[in-house]
Amino acid sequence: MSHRYELLVFDWDGTLMDSEFRIVACLRAASHDCGLPELSAAEYRHIIGLGLLEACAVLYPDADAATHAALAEAYKQQFLYRNPAQMQLFDGARATLEQLRAAGYRLAVATGKSRVGLDRALRDSGLGALFEATRCADETASKPDPRMLFELYAELDVAAERALMIGDTEFDLVMARAAGSGAIAATYGVHAREHLARFEPLAHLDDIAELPAVLATLTA
Repeated sequence: MSHRYELLVFDWDGTLMDSEFRIVACLRAASHDCGLPELSAAEYRHIIGLGLLEACAVLYPDADAATHAALAEAYKQQFLYRNPAQMQLFDGARATLEQLRAAGYRLAVATGKSRVGLDRALRDSGLGALFEATRCADETASKPDPRMLFELYAELDVAAERALMIGDTEFDLVMARAAGSGAIAATYGVHAREHLARFEPLAHLDDIAELPAVLATLTA
């Protein structure tokens, strides 16, 4: 079946995986480990989606590069090895991805996670086989720079106008626009619907399971 949009590129945290609580907890613990002042949960939440070093620089703009690097490393230790909290896919995420693949869509991931973190998440969730390609912030430019999308499009031989980005933050929407692609805002994640609306996504998702129906309205 031919679709208007051939490739669907998904953000990971806050779009497919309900990981906000663990990310905030690990950022808070890492800040404490580095002797940095604790910030509000809202401040920690807002940077989810950026590459780790970029996120650290936004959180503590007055700190130097060495401190940002130390905070990034402390966060990795917390997230990968020290925080035992389990994360779950959003309800309906697995079934939705399987439905989209069966309908002929190609799937990819563009995330602010590290390669180690994403590979672990793909393995633990069992979703790895559904995606043709993935890009992480530590192997290319961080969102909202569009480079990771350009790299995915080149690898998969897909034109930008034939791809859609699905994400829960402004960084996803800005990146998609810069790449010449449309975007769908996931309003159940980190950034609020009202905030995401400012970036003029093609549609909003209040539940990941709505995506097939939303795609049908965009391609009608």
